[in-house]
Amino acid sequence: MATSLFSWWQQRGLWRRTKAEGRHLIREARRILKHKSFRIPSAAAEGVTLAIQDAEAAMGGSDLDRLRSALAGLDEVMEQKLAFARKSTLREYSESIGIAIAIALLLRAFVVEAFQIPSGSMIPTLEVGDHIFVSKFSYGLSVPFTNAKILELSQPKRGDIIVFKYPLDTTTDYIKRVVGLPGETIEVRNNEVFVNSRPMSREMVGTYHYDDTADGLADRQGDLWIEHLDGRDHSALQDRERQPANYGPFQIPEGNVFVMGDNRDNSSDSRVWGTVKHDLIKGRALIVWWSRANTGEGSWLSQPLAWLKSIRFRRFFTAVK
Repeated sequence: MATSLFSWWQQRGLWRRTKAEGRHLIREARRILKHKSFRIPSAAAEGVTLAIQDAEAAMGGSDLDRLRSALAGLDEVMEQKLAFARKSTLREYSESIGIAIAIALLLRAFVVEAFQIPSGSMIPTLEVGDHIFVSKFSYGLSVPFTNAKILELSQPKRGDIIVFKYPLDTTTDYIKRVVGLPGETIEVRNNEVFVNSRPMSREMVGTYHYDDTADGLADRQGDLWIEHLDGRDHSALQDRERQPANYGPFQIPEGNVFVMGDNRDNSSDSRVWGTVKHDLIKGRALIVWWSRANTGEGSWLSQPLAWLKSIRFRRFFTAVK
């Protein structure tokens, strides 16, 4: 029983593969007849058409041997009559790879881009080693490799986590949270953020322990806050070993946003190097799709078990908020 079932499954798989090859061969023959008709004598075109019809009839039946014979006949006729227009296997693979690369580049330029979190400035929201997807069309479309906007769809909102070109070195990408919008006045007093002289609504929820492997900070403790930005809640961290920070007041220029890291005392942001122009914004962070802690265990080849243990499965496919 098991042998006959295996034989049936094997035969079914062979039939599927043969039909797939047949569809490909028929498409190729019809494509050549359509686009190269001016170079094909009528007698040759008629012979190829008859072979196509025979192959299509065999594909509609259930006789595998007949289908193989019909496809072999079509392939032979095409080799005799249409060899000048047939693509080599190398050319077909090259074209397929080229199309795949072009699609990937278009997706990266206009739709979504992958980004790796290199520092702990966004802890606890994002951790060092998180890999995220960034929506490139959240605010509009840009000309690839430039700051020129093709289409503007919306403006950054307070609370958005954005990836942008670092204003002091546009070859480097940064990721921060939008705290202030154009025309607003930002001020920080003892680590508390004020927008237009009004304190940002927040509440402390407890103690947070963390390691920042990128900056060599281990076993740190901070006060974990929940901030409310225009009805959107997010976590913010204040390091107990740092002195309370003050900044401003500062009025944000038009066409700019004021950004800060969620790890407020360990973040180089708009308090240090200024605001971010809209033209420098690449997109909005969407989701963590992969995450692995940098524990210094070496490559996966040298220490595969340690490398696997460092993968943070709990963070896979978590929305960035």
